[in-house]
Amino acid sequence: MDYTAWKLFIDVSELGSLTKAAAVHGTTQPHISRQIGELERACGGRLFQRTGRGVVLTELGRRIAPRIRSWITQTEQLANDISATAGTPVGAVRIGILPSTAHPLASTLYHQLKQRHPLIQLIVREGQGAQLETWLDNGDVDLAVLYRHSATPNHGDIYLAQVPTFLVGPPGDALTRAETVSFDALHRLPLVLFCRPNSWRDRLDQVAAERGITLDVAAEADSLALQTRIVSDGGIYALLGPYAISGANTELRLQASRVIKPELSRHIALAMSRHGQLTLACRAVMKFIEEDALGM
Repeated sequence: MDYTAWKLFIDVSELGSLTKAAAVHGTTQPHISRQIGELERACGGRLFQRTGRGVVLTELGRRIAPRIRSWITQTEQLANDISATAGTPVGAVRIGILPSTAHPLASTLYHQLKQRHPLIQLIVREGQGAQLETWLDNGDVDLAVLYRHSATPNHGDIYLAQVPTFLVGPPGDALTRAETVSFDALHRLPLVLFCRPNSWRDRLDQVAAERGITLDVAAEADSLALQTRIVSDGGIYALLGPYAISGANTELRLQASRVIKPELSRHIALAMSRHGQLTLACRAVMKFIEEDALGM
């Protein structure tokens, strides 16, 4: 079994085009065609049928493709395991992140890991708190960077930083002009908040009940871009962290005042899935996030 030849077979089947496969492999379409032809002669049958738009698998190709794909995956995993045994971080690391930390975290991770650990493949998914929790519980991600409200880390979480909460309004807004604003000022103030289920919403409701005030949720949106756009248009406010505000201010002009009495601080935490063991690659990514990624 020639790994390179069969990997090319899978690539062509997924791309549906010899020309596209040639571009991916940095070669020419005739060269790819010759390689596929040699593979077909070794198999004793046609693997692809040409169409007006490219190529599709023949009956023989469709029968063997699942087994070839599984064999390639196992072969790559074996190579990763051997490298990991030798102390080299290698393989895919799936990480879920909050949209507000996506730019400073994901962009820095990609560039730095490419230099330090080029054999690590980073797979990043954005989501809000409840979605990130579900991905962790289901084992859909290996790691997640999300907000925690407890003062003490649980389930092996690593707290990266503690950040305040800001009331965000449009430029020139009187309420957010001062450096700080009391939580009581939120009484019946029109707000745009994240959709439920959301632990942040639950905490805000708890604090409001303790203070005897009413939160007026005029709009709900899980999209930070939509929230900040609504706020910039005026007439409605948001409660956001510093990274969300910083990212939005690259395109919009917003005005923010830190919420006090009480101080609504949150912890940015690095959480781990409880499914399976952490690979050497996961540990390398965790170490980098702790030391460098958020610049805290």
